[in-house]
Amino acid sequence: MKIQSQIADIHTATGLMRTYIHQPVGDNKYPTLLFYSEIFQQTDPIASAARIMASHGYVVLVPEVFHELNPIGTVLGYDNAGRDKGNADKGKKDVQSYDTDNVAMISFAKQQAWFDGNIGAMGFCIGGHLAFRAALQPEVKATACFYATDLNGNLIPNQPGQHSMDRVSEITGELLMIWGRQDPYIPTKDRADIQAKLNATNLTFTWHEFNAQHAFMRDGDERYDAQTAMIGYQLALNLFSRTL
Repeated sequence: MKIQSQIADIHTATGLMRTYIHQPVGDNKYPTLLFYSEIFQQTDPIASAARIMASHGYVVLVPEVFHELNPIGTVLGYDNAGRDKGNADKGKKDVQSYDTDNVAMISFAKQQAWFDGNIGAMGFCIGGHLAFRAALQPEVKATACFYATDLNGNLIPNQPGQHSMDRVSEITGELLMIWGRQDPYIPTKDRADIQAKLNATNLTFTWHEFNAQHAFMRDGDERYDAQTAMIGYQLALNLFSRTL
C-alpha cells in the first residue's frame, strides 16, 4: 500500500506529546499500532520500520517517548552523546507516565475516522519494553516486543515497585517476544528468567531467539541483519493479521 505521514501533538497527563502517524493512503479504516522507538526517539530507521508496518494496512503511531524532557521534535544521534542523553532521560521519566501516554494515544485513536476498533503495540529495545507496558491496557489485543530491555528488572532503577513483569497478569492480549542470542544487554539468564515468568501465566505468547545481536532490526547499524529482520517483520505481521 502507498502510505502517507503526518504529525499530531497529543495532550497527555504530563504534557504535549509529539506523535508521528504513518498510515495507508485513502479513507478506509485500519487497525492501529502503538509503535515505540529506542531511546533515540523517531530516527530514520524507526520511521522506516513504522512505514513498513503501515504499508501492510496499519495506522502506526510513533510517540516521542521522552516528550516531557525534551523540546518537541528532538531526535538523538546514534552516538555516545545520544546514548548518554537517552539513558539519562530513561532514568528521569516516571514509569507510570508511560501508562498515561498509552491512555492518551488510545483515546486519540478512538476519535479518528481511520480507526477500526483494533489496537496492537510493537517496539524495539526500550520500545520493546514500552510495547510490553502498553499491553497492560485492555484495548491492546496483540504486542510484538523486539529485544525488550529491562523486563527482568525495573525500567527505571531508582523507582522500586514499578517492575512491569509484576503486572503481567493484567495483559489480556497475545504476546510475541523476539530476542538476539548474542545480545549483551539481555543475556541468556535474563531471557530465561523472563520466559519462566511468562510460562507461569496463562498468557498466549510465542518466543523466538535468533543468532543475532542487539539492534539487529536497525537498518544502517553494523549489527543489522537484513534477513533476520525480514523474518522479524513477518512474525509481527502474522501476529497482527491474526489478532487485529
